[in-house]
Amino acid sequence: MLTYPEIDPVAIDLGVLQIRWYGISYICGILLAWWLLRHRALSKPALGWTAMQVSDLIYYGTLGVIIGGRLGSVVFYNLPYYLDNPLDILKVWQGGMSFHGGLIGVFVALWYYSHKIKRNLFVTTDFLVPVVPVGLFFGRIANFINAELWGAPTTLPWGVVFPGVHSGGIPRHPSQLYEALLEGLVLFVILWVYSSKPRPKMAVSGLFLLGYGVFRCGVEFVREPDANIGYLLGDWLTMGQVLSLPMIVIGLILLSLAGYNSKKKAE
Repeated sequence: MLTYPEIDPVAIDLGVLQIRWYGISYICGILLAWWLLRHRALSKPALGWTAMQVSDLIYYGTLGVIIGGRLGSVVFYNLPYYLDNPLDILKVWQGGMSFHGGLIGVFVALWYYSHKIKRNLFVTTDFLVPVVPVGLFFGRIANFINAELWGAPTTLPWGVVFPGVHSGGIPRHPSQLYEALLEGLVLFVILWVYSSKPRPKMAVSGLFLLGYGVFRCGVEFVREPDANIGYLLGDWLTMGQVLSLPMIVIGLILLSLAGYNSKKKAE
């Protein structure tokens, strides 16, 4: 059993202004994603992306993450509460961001930007998604620092006793760290290596959806379901799995279409 290190969620306290690790994690993820994409664009000019376009792409993607992620958390996980307390929707510094909502937000933002620069949507998404796990990694680390979204009870030696009465004072799976490893580091390596060579259009986007969906569904088996929702089917199906299963299906469809179109083009 491991004791939670009790990391203060406030990194810098300036009195009237508090800088939280949650916000710092987003900034780190965005900056590293920007640097990686800029490096790839400059080192592979055949991709057709300029440094300015990369900056614009990150800007629109960030807007999609913040707006979509917050609205997704509101709608998917706690709509009755926010209907009664609508002003709390704006309190993003208190946490409460949904990956699936952020994914929808990014998709809308990228659709708009792709239309603006007259580029195919999947060409844009194939270029961007390899760095999405970077943001996921930092976001999950921030979840751990905030002692939120912890896992189910466990007897494994690396179980963590998280603070707060709701955790029950018992060892739990550090599911935030599982997700940081799988959705963050592992998925990043897979996508970055896979996309380093020319791939059929939609293939990289499909692999991202498939990989994230599989990893998220797997971790959900050892992650405590949201208290206000609980399990949706018996004692195993969670909202995270409900939202991730379509990603697996769509990912497989995109990979199949990419392979079919590539094969047809080669004939």
